[in-house]
Amino acid sequence: MKKYALIILLLTIVSACSSNTGRYQHKNDSKPTRSPSGAELSNAIPRDEPHSRGGNKDYQVRGKHYKVLPTAEGFKETGTASWYGKKFHGHLTSNGEIYDMYGMSAAHKNLPLPTYLKVTNLKNKKSVIVRVNDRGPFHQKRIIDLSYSAAFQLDMLKTGTANVEIQAITQFNSPAIKAVAQKTKLKTSTTKRYIQVFATRSSELAKSTASALAEKYQQHVVWPINKGIFRVQLGPINNENELEKILALLQGSGYPKAYRRKLLQ
Repeated sequence: MKKYALIILLLTIVSACSSNTGRYQHKNDSKPTRSPSGAELSNAIPRDEPHSRGGNKDYQVRGKHYKVLPTAEGFKETGTASWYGKKFHGHLTSNGEIYDMYGMSAAHKNLPLPTYLKVTNLKNKKSVIVRVNDRGPFHQKRIIDLSYSAAFQLDMLKTGTANVEIQAITQFNSPAIKAVAQKTKLKTSTTKRYIQVFATRSSELAKSTASALAEKYQQHVVWPINKGIFRVQLGPINNENELEKILALLQGSGYPKAYRRKLLQ
């Protein structure tokens, strides 16, 4: 009997290991179901930031050692860019932030985190400004992994990769950088979005959940009623990047059906 019990135990362990899909919900990366909005295509606004506490030490991946540069000053590089999307959306980046495929961000093997880069598609001369907050790509000879919105803006989604030039931005008071900041502010200031977390017929549940969510996410929460249904909604959230981050957190912590919407009047 002990022999059979041991066999069953071993089979159970093997089965459990084979069903483990790792930290990501999706096996393969893919495009999202919608294109970026106008606000999501705005350049990242370069600013002077201290190096993050995470992701700035030399590291090793697949047996290869990588050194992190002490500064991005004067950095310039030409090579192949790729992009990453839905598989990684909502997961932690190397510096401890949440990856938002609709934000203007990127991954680089050696630059300090964060670093702002101007990325130019050398084929069509389109360019975008991104904020590097992640490590990668660890594939072939690619030099940078771009967010979905950045790749969309550079018109490289059809090919999947592009030959690019990347240049670090370390002067934050130049007229060109100020113009980028002003343009982005104008694009995002008129946009207001809400997140509908869930719907219920219980006023007590709606009220208690709204209170808990407001405290956790430091956002205004309402629960309007329509045809006997209370709809718990978080917002308005003017910043698109912040909205996507909170939405990803909600969907991964008990509210998988949470989605973007306008407030019911």
